[in-house]
Amino acid sequence: MKQTSKIYLTPTPVRIWHWLNAFGIVTLTATGAQIRFPDYINLFGTYKAAIALHDAAGIVVAISFLLWLGYYLLVARSLSRLYVPNREDLERGVFRQALYYFFNYFRGRPNPHHTTPESKFNPMQKSAYLVIMMILMPLVILSGLLLLNIGPLRELILLIGGLKYLAELHFLLACSMVAFLFTHVYLATLGHTPFAHFVPMWTGWEEVEEPPGEHHP
Repeated sequence: MKQTSKIYLTPTPVRIWHWLNAFGIVTLTATGAQIRFPDYINLFGTYKAAIALHDAAGIVVAISFLLWLGYYLLVARSLSRLYVPNREDLERGVFRQALYYFFNYFRGRPNPHHTTPESKFNPMQKSAYLVIMMILMPLVILSGLLLLNIGPLRELILLIGGLKYLAELHFLLACSMVAFLFTHVYLATLGHTPFAHFVPMWTGWEEVEEPPGEHHP
């Protein structure tokens, strides 16, 4: 029988940010779908209501991103350690983790990454979160803020290609975020139980399998 232990993995500020960000992105996705396809989707009554809710959710997500960044940079001071892959991650870790996700998980093999508070994310997660949180999210927020301030920032918008180009760019970036959201939820089910990775986002504590040879009574 596999031995497990509980570790305090997700502090309260991170849990609050996670759900605030999650609800904000779901709201942005739903309202954005109506704004993009008003002839086919009507979830919020009027087109104007969808835009107003989309703008409000976008501001909430932008603020929550700044809070997340500030927490990991200034309070936890663990941004680079948790989110930036090291040489070992890039040379061997990503391959091992991909092999686990695509093949070894379904064969009952153990996860090559052992989760600890100091190493929450496996090499694939680090690489994905680095792109999502450091590149994709800032670009979505920046393009959204430009669309929120078309009048005052008209010259800047023209400089980057005009309103049509900006709107298309914002839409494509948002589609990438939505694709990641579905992947994120699916991969979260690949713990030693389907809900093992969801629990710490509510309680902070995660039950993890101990590596072979380790046992703490």
